[in-house]
Amino acid sequence: VQLQASGGGWVQVGGSLRLSCVASGYSLRFSAYAVTWHRQAPGKEERELVATSGIGLTNYAASVKGRFTIERDDDKSMVDLLMDRLQPEDTGVYYCSMLNFWGQETLVTVSS
Repeated sequence: VQLQASGGGWVQVGGSLRLSCVASGYSLRFSAYAVTWHRQAPGKEERELVATSGIGLTNYAASVKGRFTIERDDDKSMVDLLMDRLQPEDTGVYYCSMLNFWGQETLVTVSS
């Protein structure tokens, strides 16, 4: 399984970004897999932000609930993370995971 994350960059406080995670190399239909977005802030441990299953279930971490939205397109094997009202504490490397596979990271920097 390969996971390709993209969409990171610099954004002002209060701004928005969309991250994308595209999967390939899996065996079943993409809808059969749960996908999770993670963040590792500078000097901190990795945290799960939101997970989505193929049957529409999602689970958001308290720190991002109401600001981040996960969007899944099974036809494109893609799971996007829409991030609104970004704050400096959202700065970090973001990556997606599926099964025991982890995608490359994409860096998000939020500052004024």
